[in-house]
Order: sequence, then C-alpha cells, then structure tokens
Amino acid sequence: MKITGFEFNLFGVNTYVTWDPESREAAVVDPGMSNKSENETLDRFISEYGLKVTHLLFTHLHIDHTLGAEHVMERYGVRPEANDADAFLGQQRDMQSSMFHLRVSPGPLEIDNIIREGDVIKFGNDELAVLLVPGHSPGSVVFWNSRERFVITGDVLFNGSIGRTDLPGGNHALLVEGIRQKLMALPEDTTVYPGHGPATTIWRELRSNPFIR
Repeated sequence: MKITGFEFNLFGVNTYVTWDPESREAAVVDPGMSNKSENETLDRFISEYGLKVTHLLFTHLHIDHTLGAEHVMERYGVRPEANDADAFLGQQRDMQSSMFHLRVSPGPLEIDNIIREGDVIKFGNDELAVLLVPGHSPGSVVFWNSRERFVITGDVLFNGSIGRTDLPGGNHALLVEGIRQKLMALPEDTTVYPGHGPATTIWRELRSNPFIR
C-alpha cells in the first residue's frame, strides 16, 4: 500500500491518500480541503495516478478534518466512514466552525458506514486495520497497515506531542492510556502519519515523547 499526504486549510491538516498499487483502489483520509485550489490539488493527484477512490475515512470529525468531505463525496461517489462516538461532532460542524471563527457553514456530516475497533478496510490486495483510541474525541480512530508498517493517527499522536483534550468529549487520561496500550505496542519501525505536522516513528515517540513516557 502507498500513501501520500497533503497539508490543507489554515489549521494545517494532513490529508492522506492511500492506495493499493495493483488495483489502484484508494481512500481519502481526513479531507481538509477548504477552497477550490485545494480541491484541485487533491483531484489532480488522484487523476495523475489513475486512482479509484473507494473509501472516505475519518480519524475523527472535528471541523478541520472534514472541510473537504462534500467535495470528495460528490466527485467520487463515496460516503463517510467514521466511528459513531463522533456522530455528535458531525452534527455540530456549524457550531465548531463558529467556535473557531471560520466563515463557513458546512452543515451536518452524517456517518454512512460506522467503523469500529478491529474492523479491516480492504483496498484491492491490501488493507487498513482500525484501532479505537479515544481521548482527543470520543470516536478517534487510527488506521494501521501492517505490511508497510505505517499508522495514520489523526490528532491522537503527533511528532513529540499528543492531541488536545480540552474540546467536547476530550479525556486526557483515556488518550494517554490508549496511546500507550495500542500505538506504543506497534512495531518500533512503524511510521506515524499524524493529522498535523511531520511524520515520526513509534521508536522515536517511545523514547522522546514527554506525554507518554
């Protein structure tokens, strides 16, 4: 499985496209596009690589990670996949937008396919496993690919940091526990692709992340 990231919107959200190189089946993860230019950047990449988008995945449903949801849904005919514990956040996107002083009113985002701990999302001959790691939001999930040793963590784990827990549904103790029990148990050579900022590895976070040592 291949993966490429893009940084979108004023929050610097990392949107990922991951795909099976044989079938060209692909997923868009956390579509953060906020304008026409960013939409075109994503579309150009998908077109140039001849990808067929079959999944629209969300690590969680905070507004910055969902701004481009409607574009992906309309252009590629896919429906949102997320954990149902974040359903209330999808319903509150306008409220979230107002809280962060954004000049957009995207309306509610409905989860069409609920993904849970232990689910496996298939792309042709490859797959992503779902791990539930709540705390940043109640339904935060990460996507783990064992063959290529990478994990897409959203706002659960960053390079040298962890997600904030002061937003609705946040829980610091629960987040740290989940990171220690699930993410730090992954192979140390696993690449971590976070929701913001540069990539890191499990090895590095085990040894240097001050929030989980």
